[in-house]
Amino acid sequence: MPSISSSTTLQAQLLDELSRWELAGRSRALHLPAGLDFTTNDYLGLSNHPTIVESARRALLQWGAGSPASRLLRGHLEIHDRAEKAMAEWLDAQAALLFPSGWQANQAALTALASSEDIVFSDELNHASLIDGCRLTKAVTRIFSHNDPSDLRSLLTKAGPARRRFIVVESAYSMEGDRAPLETFAELAHEFDAYLIVDEAHAIGVYGSSGSGGCQDIDFGDRLAARIVTGGKALGVCGGFVAGSRPLIDLLLHRGRSFVFTTATSPATAAALTAAIRLARAGDERRSRLFERTQQLRHLLAAAHLKILGSGPIIPVLLGSETRALEVASAISRLGFDVRAIRPPTVPPGTSRIRIVCHADHTPESIETLGRAVIEACRGESPSSGASLQGLPPLPRILTVAGTDTEIGKTVVSALLVRAAQKAGQPVRYLKPIQTGTDLDTETVCRLAEIDSAHSPKPIVELPLPASIDQAARSANTRVEVESVARQTTNLIQKVPEALWILECAGGLLVPINESEDQSHLLLSLQTPVILVARSGLGTLNHSFLSIEALQHRGLDLRALILVGDAHPGNVHSLQTRFPDLPILELPRWPEVSPQALDRWLTDHPLEFLLP
Repeated sequence: MPSISSSTTLQAQLLDELSRWELAGRSRALHLPAGLDFTTNDYLGLSNHPTIVESARRALLQWGAGSPASRLLRGHLEIHDRAEKAMAEWLDAQAALLFPSGWQANQAALTALASSEDIVFSDELNHASLIDGCRLTKAVTRIFSHNDPSDLRSLLTKAGPARRRFIVVESAYSMEGDRAPLETFAELAHEFDAYLIVDEAHAIGVYGSSGSGGCQDIDFGDRLAARIVTGGKALGVCGGFVAGSRPLIDLLLHRGRSFVFTTATSPATAAALTAAIRLARAGDERRSRLFERTQQLRHLLAAAHLKILGSGPIIPVLLGSETRALEVASAISRLGFDVRAIRPPTVPPGTSRIRIVCHADHTPESIETLGRAVIEACRGESPSSGASLQGLPPLPRILTVAGTDTEIGKTVVSALLVRAAQKAGQPVRYLKPIQTGTDLDTETVCRLAEIDSAHSPKPIVELPLPASIDQAARSANTRVEVESVARQTTNLIQKVPEALWILECAGGLLVPINESEDQSHLLLSLQTPVILVARSGLGTLNHSFLSIEALQHRGLDLRALILVGDAHPGNVHSLQTRFPDLPILELPRWPEVSPQALDRWLTDHPLEFLLP
C-alpha cells in the first residue's frame, strides 16, 4: 500500500476547511487596535490608569516577570494573597481564589462542584467557558431558554433525582447586553433545592453597590454556590477569580484542575488587579459617567428606530445578515471608531450585529458623533462627521416618577414636576405608560398642572383590575411586554421630541409586569432618570433602602428621593446618613390638593435642578 504524506493531507484538509469558512462569510483575522475604542469591555476606563500601571511595575521589580510554577509548587506569592483578599472583601465573600483567566476560573468552579451524579441547568446564551465547563463535569445538562424563569421552572420540575442541582447563569450577558433575573432564579433555587453558579464577568465594577456585581444586593441565603469574576473587563487587567465560601476555595485547591495544574498568575497581574479593585470600589463617579454615556447613545439609536438590545453599556445593534454587519462596522471604522461586527457562530444565524461598548472615559461629543454615524451607516448612507448629520432627531428628555409602594403620592409629584417645567419655560408632556384600575391619574395630573389632554396622552396599556400589572393583565386575559410598552412610549415621545416627558410608574418600582419582567426593566429599556417617591413615616426606611439599592444595582440614575407625609426628621437623618449625595425633599399631604397648593410649595422648593 503506497504511503501517504499525512502532513500534506492534513494541510489540504485545513485549507479546505478555511475556504468553507471564507465562502460562508465567516473568515476571521487579527487586527491591531485602530480608532477610538468602542469594542473592549474596559467599562470604567481603567486599563491605562497610572496607579494600576505603576502597581504592576513595582511588582515586576520586587517579584520578577513571572511565577514559573503552579501556586502549589512555590508559585504562590504574597501579592496573590493580597489580590484574593481584596476581591473577597469587595464581594463580601469568605474567600476568593485567583486564576490566570476567567475561562480557567469557570472551568474550575464547575468541575469541582458538579459531577456525573448531578444535574446542571444552563442558560442557552451562557459563555463558551461555561458551556465547556458543563461538558467537563459529565453531569446531566439541561439548557433553558435565555433569562426565562418559566422554562427553568419547567425543567426543574421534570428533573429526576440527583445528588445536587446547579443553575448556571451570567449576571450580565456580553452579546445581548441584558441581565439575568437573579432574584427570581434565587427563589427557584430555594424552591427546588438547587444552587446558583453566577458568572459576574460583565457585571463586576458596573452594577451593584460600590460596583460589586449583579449578585451583591440579592438575598440568596445559602443558595449561591460560587461567583466568578474576571479581571479583563471593568478592572482593565486580566485573570479571574472564584469567590465564595472558605470550603469552596479549599475544594478548588484540591479539585480545580485548571488551578492545580497551571502556572501561577504573574506578580504584575496580581498587583494590577489589587490596585484595580481598589479603584473600582471607589469608582461611583466613573460608573455615573458610564451610565450617562450609555443613556445618551441608547436614546440616540432608539430615536432612529434601530433595533438595539439590552439595557446596559453593551449595546448590540441587530442587523441580521453577516455581510450587512461587516459593511456597517467597516463604514463606522472609517470615521475613526473601533466598532466590530459580531457574527455566527458567536451569535445565532440571522442575528449578526455590531456590538458597541460605552466607557466612562468617552466624551459626550464622541458618543454623539458615533451614534449619528451608526444611524447613517445602518440607513445605508455613507457616514460622515459633517453637515449630513444634521436633521436627525434630538435626544429625548425623560424623567420618571417611581415609588416604593402604591398610593404614596407619585401622581402629585408628577404634577409638581410638570408644573416646575412649565415655570422654567420648558415644553412638557405627561404619560403614565401602564394604568391599572379605574383611577385615572392622567386626569389628575391635567387638573393639578393645568394642562390639557393634548399634553397628556392616554396610557399605552389600560387594565381594569386595580392590582399589580401582571395580575391585572391575567385578569384581562392578556400579557404586557416591556419591549412593546417601551417601543410605543418611544414612538409617542418622538412625536414631540423637544418636550420634557414626565412618566409615572404604576405602583412600586419592582411591581411585576409579567412573570420575568418588572417596572425596573421598563425604566432600563427607556434609560430614564428616576425620582423615587416614598412615605415619610414609619416603615419607610426599609422600603426606601431596598428601592434605592435596586435602582443602583440596575445602574439607573436616581435624581432625588421625595418623602410624602408628615415630617419625620429621624427618617430624613437616617436616609441622608446612608446616602449623603442624594437630594431628599419632603412633601406634606395637603388637606386639599390644588394647582395653588403646588405653586406655593414650588415657591420654596424649586425643582428645576432635577429636570434633564
